[in-house]
Amino acid sequence: MPSKPSAPMEDHGPKPRDLFRFEAQSSVDGWSAIDDRVMGGVSNSRVRYDPAGYAVFEGVVSLDRNGGFASVRSRPFDLGMPGTCAYWLEVKGDGKRYKLNLRTDDGFDGFNYQAVFEPPVGQWTTIKLPVPAFQPSFRGRNVASAAPLDPMRVRQIGLMIADRQDGAFFLALRSIQAR
Repeated sequence: MPSKPSAPMEDHGPKPRDLFRFEAQSSVDGWSAIDDRVMGGVSNSRVRYDPAGYAVFEGVVSLDRNGGFASVRSRPFDLGMPGTCAYWLEVKGDGKRYKLNLRTDDGFDGFNYQAVFEPPVGQWTTIKLPVPAFQPSFRGRNVASAAPLDPMRVRQIGLMIADRQDGAFFLALRSIQAR
């Protein structure tokens, strides 16, 4: 009696959810800059759409006037997904370190969960940021007493460059997924 072929293995984990896929001009609508200008600095940033089919987080970080960071953030909406183990970014870097920021409320200020990544220069790559890699912070300082990130509560996503990396920066993004 011939044996039955084995069934393909099923992945019972959560299916990937595209939180952002930057394939159209409208994909960057609702993103806004929050730079060190909020505390007197002079850095500036923006997210723009590139007609080649991706978004660009770009600007200039300046250490003048006690500055040193630039960031952008999506508008608040439901980004939570049950079973999320990691966030995946398809990016192309410029040799600088960046942070993916996740917020669990709709406010302007408050706790932020950050994970650092450094994509290779000039080549598209996929970066996996496991949920435990996200550290709670408040205004750039770690907060050890905060609860760990709950992916079901994520309401805003942002990108940041900080850590005294002055000068021009350029980070291209094709997508941000939760898996």
